[in-house]
Amino acid sequence: MSKGNIRNLLRRDTRADRVVPPTGFTAQLTLFVSGAMAFLAVFALALSLASGRLADRWASELAGAATLRINAPAEQRAAQTEAALSVLRQTPGVASARALTGEEQAALLSPWFGPDLPLDALPIPQLIEIIEGEPGLDATGLRLRLGAEVPGAVLDDHTRWREPLVDAAMSLRRLGWISILLIGGATAAMITLAANASLAANAQIIEVLRQVGARDRFIAGAFVRRFTFRALFGAAVGTLLGMSGVLLLPEASDAGGFLTGLGFQGIGWILPALIPILGAGVAFLATWSAAQRKLKELS
Repeated sequence: MSKGNIRNLLRRDTRADRVVPPTGFTAQLTLFVSGAMAFLAVFALALSLASGRLADRWASELAGAATLRINAPAEQRAAQTEAALSVLRQTPGVASARALTGEEQAALLSPWFGPDLPLDALPIPQLIEIIEGEPGLDATGLRLRLGAEVPGAVLDDHTRWREPLVDAAMSLRRLGWISILLIGGATAAMITLAANASLAANAQIIEVLRQVGARDRFIAGAFVRRFTFRALFGAAVGTLLGMSGVLLLPEASDAGGFLTGLGFQGIGWILPALIPILGAGVAFLATWSAAQRKLKELS
């Protein structure tokens, strides 16, 4: 179908528009379905974008850091910590390295053991925070050197748990996009059913129009316009309601975790505006296809 034909189908024709009842069950169904699906699509889009941001943040932040754990008896821990720091200062690719204080280690453990954890009474290893720089950290070479000079040192470059976290976030992102595709498919199916019902209900009117010389394109255009603009209006309302709901969600914060960042940022706020247009496009194609099939059946 050419662009000119599409424009002709969507151009308002008051005579043709009288063919399709402006109210009724199919009109209400089209408005409700397009609005509800657009509302859900906004949140699916927000989930997908937020998951993508989360994956990028985890990948960048965790890739540039590592942790060195000193497992040594209490009387040797300070000496081994100083030896490890000395090795790290001489290691290419290490921008900075520092031993965490007792308060910082207690803060890391407090979510699991509570704020009153007696660190002095427990054999908790000393942690050293490593920030990577250019040209990057050679983890294998550093492990070999630490094994020779600091026997109690264990290097964790976060690879073991960084990759599963990033994979999980990317899976959520894909799930969001799959949900949008399913929403589009469900919208097309429901509008097709509504268009078929409307065409069947107006079978006698269609027959009379054919007898007076109306072509199938003229009749189909009337239904396509009605359902396309109904879907556009319903999707616009649903999108506005969905964006209002997203605005009410908590803003992103480190303390709140992932769920507080579920929303749009920057240019991402423009993307929901495409949902009504896409909804109208789905309605156009679904109604045109349904009209062509139904008119052939009524021939």
